[in-house]
Amino acid sequence: MYPPELVKPMKEDLTSVGFSELLNAEQVDNAIQNSKGTVLVVVNSVCGCAAGNMRPGVKLSVTGDSVPDSMTTVFAGVDGEAVAQARKHFLPYPPSSPSVALFKDGKLVHFLERHHIEGGTAEMIANNLSAAYKEFC
Repeated sequence: MYPPELVKPMKEDLTSVGFSELLNAEQVDNAIQNSKGTVLVVVNSVCGCAAGNMRPGVKLSVTGDSVPDSMTTVFAGVDGEAVAQARKHFLPYPPSSPSVALFKDGKLVHFLERHHIEGGTAEMIANNLSAAYKEFC
């Protein structure tokens, strides 16, 4: 577990633009299973690719015309229960931090694993997610 003061700015990087934190399994299930429309679930982390590519790319992706109905986030290494529950919804994909999942009416329709994130740019991630939003949102 990381100290709260270390991850606070990393969490705020997403919550400051409208993402809701999911802190436990019940919140994750409610956000995904009980949803109508689209839900974006971002697994945030302390790694460099989250800071340099994933968070900027995700933020850029939600500035267009097509965006998810709900935007949520869990933090790997901090919100253990929430991350574990979110990963159950990501199956068959293996655990990956950071990662980004898009659900429509409770079903996983698009997923970015770490290997899609760490070698890309923020713009590539934004373009990938924006294309998914156009298809599903």
